[in-house]
Amino acid sequence: MGQLKSQLMGILNVTPDSFSDGGQWIEPQRALEHATTMLADGAQIIDIGGESTRPGADFIPVEAEISRVVPVIAGLKKLQPHCIISIDTRKSAVAKAALVAGATMLNDISGLEFSPDMASLAAEYDANLVIMHMRGRPDTMQNSANLNYGNVVDEVCHFLDKAITKAVNAGVALDKIVVDPGIGFSKNYLQNIELLKNIDKIKALGCRVLVGPSRKAFIGQALAITEPENRQWGTAGVVAYLAMLNVDIIRVHDVREMAEMLKIFELCRSREDG
Repeated sequence: MGQLKSQLMGILNVTPDSFSDGGQWIEPQRALEHATTMLADGAQIIDIGGESTRPGADFIPVEAEISRVVPVIAGLKKLQPHCIISIDTRKSAVAKAALVAGATMLNDISGLEFSPDMASLAAEYDANLVIMHMRGRPDTMQNSANLNYGNVVDEVCHFLDKAITKAVNAGVALDKIVVDPGIGFSKNYLQNIELLKNIDKIKALGCRVLVGPSRKAFIGQALAITEPENRQWGTAGVVAYLAMLNVDIIRVHDVREMAEMLKIFELCRSREDG
């Protein structure tokens, strides 16, 4: 069996209040152990975040966010020097501290809206840049005004296309840009489903695509499962669907389970193994 077509990005929230795993990995040593486990389980990228972006989350000062993420990034770079480390932040000051500490990917949930210099920073450090679609901020993104779309797929694509142009004009190479439709961010249940059904239109923008469905509320709504940690099977269904469409990067909490599922998925669809 060959290399999996979709890469898994393992989620490492060093926060006390993330929607699914808040508080579990806030102690640096535990965070490093969890990152190492995710790499062994099949993650190719570790995405480290120090500010919760769940609906209604409070703003975290730059200094506090840096103090949470930099020790983990530096420690992981020392332990796993070849690991791809992503920093999940909308603040360019945090992103720069993370790049200095060893990160090589910026994951900006604001789609370059919060920090005007995020794209130029990515260009300066030759870093990969994830551009996600979101309206508002985490504390306002699920307000009714931010859920009002004429055509959610067209509007998300338009936003991402403009952001790609902004990044390229700032000096970021096209092959360094990754776009993310922002599942669960300023979208309701039906809008999330509509975006997933039209991932081909996101891919048509010409960049690599990242999707983060893991344990999200739309899965809970579809399956009537309240607790996020009990949504693994629903998440696996979305991950298999995204792998079928050759989505480049899939962001997940449950790396071992998703990696095992994807290995069997690839084995079954591979002609050369038949």
